[in-house]
Amino acid sequence: MSTGAVIAIIIIVIGVLAVLGAAMWMLNRRRHLRERFGPEYDRMVESGENRRAVERELRERERRHNELDLKPLPPRERERYAKEWVAVQENFVDTPSSAVNDADNLVTRLMRDRGYPTEGYEEQVRHLSVEHGHTLEHYREAHEISNRAAAKEATTEDLRGAMVHYRAVFEDLLTRSERA
Repeated sequence: MSTGAVIAIIIIVIGVLAVLGAAMWMLNRRRHLRERFGPEYDRMVESGENRRAVERELRERERRHNELDLKPLPPRERERYAKEWVAVQENFVDTPSSAVNDADNLVTRLMRDRGYPTEGYEEQVRHLSVEHGHTLEHYREAHEISNRAAAKEATTEDLRGAMVHYRAVFEDLLTRSERA
């Protein structure tokens, strides 16, 4: 075999290895995003957006999230929040709409105390999606029902559902604070 043929084969092998390496790198990044964002990744991809644009947005969310000064709550604060949640649930029996509003306020305060920005719902969703992607749909559902309740368009059953959704988000925020 001539020297030129050997060089050509080596160049082809290096090219194939480079392509395989790039493909593996892309798959690992995609897998990381899927694991990190959970159902939020799937929701965004299924929304019809370009997968690359979705992944770019999720990486940007990660970058902004890493700039946050998130902190765990001290045990005493976690206990106080847990007691407040029990009081909100008990309030549901007498005033369901008010309890849903209180639940929303409590979740927002918990986010703020953990270090999440709380200015604007969309911004909250973007920041929560990084560590709380598995409960983010609960937050969306609760928020939507809360808006309907404010417009007096939610049934008691809707409000009960909102409380279940808020509880899932609340527990996730509180539990992750405990593990942090």
